[in-house]
Amino acid sequence: MPAVAGFAARAAAGSPKEAGKALRLRVPRAAHAHFEAPAGRPDAVRAVEDSNVGRVPELAPIRVGRMAANPFAFLRGAAGLMAHDLSGGPVTGVGAQICGDAHAANFGLYGDARGRLVIDLNDFDETVFGPWEWDLKRLATSLVLAGRVAGADEDTCRAAALDTVGAYRRTMRLLAKLPALDAWNAIADEELVSHTDARDLLGTLERVSEKARNNTSARFAAKSTEAGPDGSRRFVDALPVLRRVGDGEAAAVAAALGPYLKTLQGDRLPLLARYAIHDVAFRVVGTGSVGTRSYVVLLLDHRGEPLVLQVKEARPSVLLPHLPALGFESAAEEHEGRRVVAGQKRMQVVSDILLGWTTVEGRPYQVRQFRNRKGSVDPAALAPEQIDDYGRMTGALLARAHAHSADPRLLAGYCGKNDELDEAMAAFAVAYADRSEADHAHLVAAVKSGRIAAEAGV
Repeated sequence: MPAVAGFAARAAAGSPKEAGKALRLRVPRAAHAHFEAPAGRPDAVRAVEDSNVGRVPELAPIRVGRMAANPFAFLRGAAGLMAHDLSGGPVTGVGAQICGDAHAANFGLYGDARGRLVIDLNDFDETVFGPWEWDLKRLATSLVLAGRVAGADEDTCRAAALDTVGAYRRTMRLLAKLPALDAWNAIADEELVSHTDARDLLGTLERVSEKARNNTSARFAAKSTEAGPDGSRRFVDALPVLRRVGDGEAAAVAAALGPYLKTLQGDRLPLLARYAIHDVAFRVVGTGSVGTRSYVVLLLDHRGEPLVLQVKEARPSVLLPHLPALGFESAAEEHEGRRVVAGQKRMQVVSDILLGWTTVEGRPYQVRQFRNRKGSVDPAALAPEQIDDYGRMTGALLARAHAHSADPRLLAGYCGKNDELDEAMAAFAVAYADRSEADHAHLVAAVKSGRIAAEAGV
């Protein structure tokens, strides 16, 4: 039978697992322990200033204030700076669809189409096809920093990074042994705690799940809207996070939902046809995204029940400038919103059924449900004995996400059976956490000196 494009060859030469093992000769696993900032590294304040270019200027102090809160918060807003640093380190050359910002706070709960809760990666603003190890190093580093902020001792923080990488490696080995279809759907969410031995997290996950079940469009609309003069509902200002917009701006966002419909599967259209657009407001988003343009759109059905969509600006991934020199030639995206949506669907087991993209006044946006039963664990608020459990759980989730686009046999062959990679990446995580703490201190000093403006507590 002749080979067909898009399918594997019937008798492929060589073994992906052996190819992964062979990679160790070119890039030894122990090499991942090394961190040395590449030449030309911008100082932390300059990096933050550069990353604010193109954002809404009056929101920049809020972003700086959030990043200055602690070193973990700084890392959350500094994906571009870390990508610059990682570009000078060892790279296996094996690509996957990566999150690009896989820190520990970018995992969470959300509702599927039937209202059941799913746990997975949940932020894809920086997603690209790139080095799988960048996601894993960022995750491991974030566990060290979150642990330090939470008051855990240094041994506990390093163990969390070690366990994160170990869970990734063991999960990838498990996926490599399964039939392809079983591996694609492996590790259901209800199995995560037992698979990663994260039983100390059970109480925390149950509390987050209960809160997530109530985190809905209806609840948000009840708190954030009022009846207007004509009887319809409209958003109420809650400055600086939520503000009403002018009629022209609201009309532009509403009009952009027409083209958005064309990015959805056809079976979603009868559902949205039962909702009418009632109002639009501007809403400030999380630490790394503060300053990007983001709107919430209030839709009501025939009973007056709300559905809220988020229309969020999609900027080019901050990783993109660093990839071509490493051999990752990403095709230019015609639309950044499409890049975000495609990357999310490639990495998640279940994605928002209303996920799509559009353009508002020449800028690309992604569109998704707002408050879709979302919940998250704050890793910097965990008890010290829970940090490593959370690391193992997120490490396993990251392996599952990467295995959708990279052959798990190849990655498992490279990662291996022993803990050599775990030890190396844990050493890197501690070293880069130290670097992030120094960068954070530099930013705080710049705020105090007046070099850069910051608004705290928003």
